[in-house]
Amino acid sequence: MATHIQPISQPRTEPDSKPNWLTQSWLEPRLVVVTALAIAASLIAERLDTSPTLILLLNILSYLAGGIFGAKGALESLFKERKLDVDMLMVLAALGAASINQWREGALLLFLFSLSNVLQDYAIGRSRNAIRSLFKLYPQEAKVKRGTEVGTQVQTLSINEIRVGDVVLIEPGERIPVDGVVRGGRSSVDQSPITGESMPVEKGIGEKVFAGTLNIQGALDVEATQPASNTTLSRIIKLVEEAQDAKAPTERFLDRFEQVYAAFILGAVALFIVVPPLLFSADFEANFYRAMVLMTVASPCALVISVPASFISAIAAGARRGVLFKGGAYLEGLASIKAVAFDKTGTLTQGKPAVTDVVPHGALNTDDFLTLVAAAEQRSEHPLAKAIVNDAARRGRSLPAVEDFEAVAGKGVRALIDRESITVGSPSFMLNQFGTLPDELESVRARLEGEGKTVMLAYRGYNGHGQWLGLIALADQIRPEAVETVRRLQKQGVKVAMLTGDNARVAESIAAQVGIDRIFAELLPEDKVTAIRQLETEVGPAAMVGDGVNDAPALATAHIGIAMGAAGTDVALETADLVLMGDRLELIDTAIDLSKRARRVVWQNIAFALFVIFMLVLGAFVVDLPLPLGVLGHEGSTVIVVLNGLIALLIWPEIQYRRRTKANR
Repeated sequence: MATHIQPISQPRTEPDSKPNWLTQSWLEPRLVVVTALAIAASLIAERLDTSPTLILLLNILSYLAGGIFGAKGALESLFKERKLDVDMLMVLAALGAASINQWREGALLLFLFSLSNVLQDYAIGRSRNAIRSLFKLYPQEAKVKRGTEVGTQVQTLSINEIRVGDVVLIEPGERIPVDGVVRGGRSSVDQSPITGESMPVEKGIGEKVFAGTLNIQGALDVEATQPASNTTLSRIIKLVEEAQDAKAPTERFLDRFEQVYAAFILGAVALFIVVPPLLFSADFEANFYRAMVLMTVASPCALVISVPASFISAIAAGARRGVLFKGGAYLEGLASIKAVAFDKTGTLTQGKPAVTDVVPHGALNTDDFLTLVAAAEQRSEHPLAKAIVNDAARRGRSLPAVEDFEAVAGKGVRALIDRESITVGSPSFMLNQFGTLPDELESVRARLEGEGKTVMLAYRGYNGHGQWLGLIALADQIRPEAVETVRRLQKQGVKVAMLTGDNARVAESIAAQVGIDRIFAELLPEDKVTAIRQLETEVGPAAMVGDGVNDAPALATAHIGIAMGAAGTDVALETADLVLMGDRLELIDTAIDLSKRARRVVWQNIAFALFVIFMLVLGAFVVDLPLPLGVLGHEGSTVIVVLNGLIALLIWPEIQYRRRTKANR
């Protein structure tokens, strides 16, 4: 019985297409055919009235071919794990049928039993293929630039031979084999397998690239920053593989239930074999046959396989959509959350400041004022300075040369431009240096800071011999999808909160724009843990959404930790229970929908399996259900619950997703 789903065992490169003759997955389907042929040959031999010895040999062959893997699994569970399972019940039922000379019924039981296993393996294999397809993103070889006695040469090496620091040549149309940094060239790269971005991303010198992504246009020289065994892609694959071992509470309960139930059925069947003939003078052979039917139909195969099969389908579906669950426990847990707490910076917002307001004062117009300030800031490494320079570039402004430059750490900059001193800095620094602002500028400054924006002031000249040029306001930009994501969560009845280390004024401004009314502001990382605990006490199980770095304690504390952006974020992959590939907030809604759908399918399967067991057991007592029909109902229900999980959680959502994607193009 395929109730023990094995994790994917595969090398880091594409697997060999040649079959392995020793594996159960290759051999079992062929033995099913042998079983069917042996049963048919036995039936023909009996009709032709041939030698009883030949018929017996054919029956034994059908038992060996149909029952070898079931017996192997039953004995391994019994002696290695000290467990009784449904495999043991099936094998004992077949042997019991043979003991009363009902070889064909027992052989049919083993045939349908092994056929059911093959069909289950095929169905679950469809889920595994969704995960295994990630391996196809790995190239087999790469062109590496290495120094030799005659200069730098390009060598073709296996990706496992690439060392950190090696420079890899990536030509157009090739997949990038390692995580690294561009050291030469410029190109467009399709990053959708890793970050989920639908459009190619321009890559130039100094920018990061990821293994498994596709170089589209120009050639790139990429310096490897990770060996092939430790790339983002390899960590994602490992994460999804390990997810199969992290069982959900329902699955763990059914594992324990299977052992107790199997022991109960064996005891009940033993009593049923002995008691009726002793107390009620029932015919022993007929009673024994009914006991074998009872053992078969009462086995909880469908019940036990329904949960892991459904969760594997859901985990595979999530992986294909950019949602990485670390196991069935977290998939099941996400369906029960009552609140979602978002980190602000880098989660609800893009984590990068942008210019929002340019307010000149005096004779300069808006563009000339911005150009002068950007020129003064162009040598600074501060994020606010870079945002101002980028805004000037976006407007097509060319910046004048800087003759002298001085950065005042944490306060501002001074630059000499066209022999005039230009100072740009924070209000506290600037007011201390140059005195009070004109009333109209002070009024604008107060309004913009009240909106939660960061204000930079600009001054030309020296204290007492200069003039205020104006101010520039900057703010972290809200993600375009944040408002809709929050709205959908609230529509589902989920409470939404925001956690941030920023001051309350900034937090309230962002929360108002997004539509969040529960705010925890001015928090240190340990304060976020307290906020999560408070939220769970007041509302119920909560999910924490963060970037996986300073949010790590809160991610670990929450009922479900959700990390944004798997690309290159080690802490996200290690700490969170659920990782979203790429910075796409809308995947949270996808993850919650998938978890609720998985829970619904699991309980559908459990209810169906219990109903079938009840009806088959009732049939065994009331209408003398024959063993072949009992086997058909039992194994049929097992295949049905597997297919239900596969279709409802993997195939149908994939069809819907492709339709939506095609419609949006």
